[in-house]
Amino acid sequence: MRTLKYAILGLLNKKPMTGYDIGKEFNNKDLAEFWTAKHSQIYPELKKLLDEELIVYQIEISGEILEKKRYSITEKGKEAFLNWLKKDEPMEPTPKDIFRLRMYFSNNLDGATRLYLLDRQLIQHRDRLAHLNKNKERYDDIPPLESEEFGDYLVLSGAISREEATIQWLENFIAYCKNQDRNLSSL
Repeated sequence: MRTLKYAILGLLNKKPMTGYDIGKEFNNKDLAEFWTAKHSQIYPELKKLLDEELIVYQIEISGEILEKKRYSITEKGKEAFLNWLKKDEPMEPTPKDIFRLRMYFSNNLDGATRLYLLDRQLIQHRDRLAHLNKNKERYDDIPPLESEEFGDYLVLSGAISREEATIQWLENFIAYCKNQDRNLSSL
């Protein structure tokens, strides 16, 4: 499935944009927390969407020479987007996680190295949690269900829960590893 197709349609369903604007959206603090796309991916997808008649564009002149294509979604595009949005998808396979793969084989590490790696991950996840909580500060309450902000709040809350669970997992195993190292050194 071309998920990028629907991400672009969703953005254009909000408002018309240039390819550059779409790229900026994939780098903004809300969307980039869980989905990214590069310009090298976006422009070929825009071409496919044009060929499928899901979007159209208007050329805008900026200055004396510069032409920009401002894309907008067609009715056919809105229908495709809404059909995709309503689908109940099976759960994706677990994403690859290099750190967890290393921990899977961590019995091959000495205790100090294992603890160092766990501590470094803990710091990174605490930093990410602080970043997510900072983003959540812009909300006084849960936004109305019909607002564009509700989806962001929903995903942001899920990301915060994920980070809190990961931090708890790391803290538990750091404590366990330290305790085991203490028990081993007293033998």
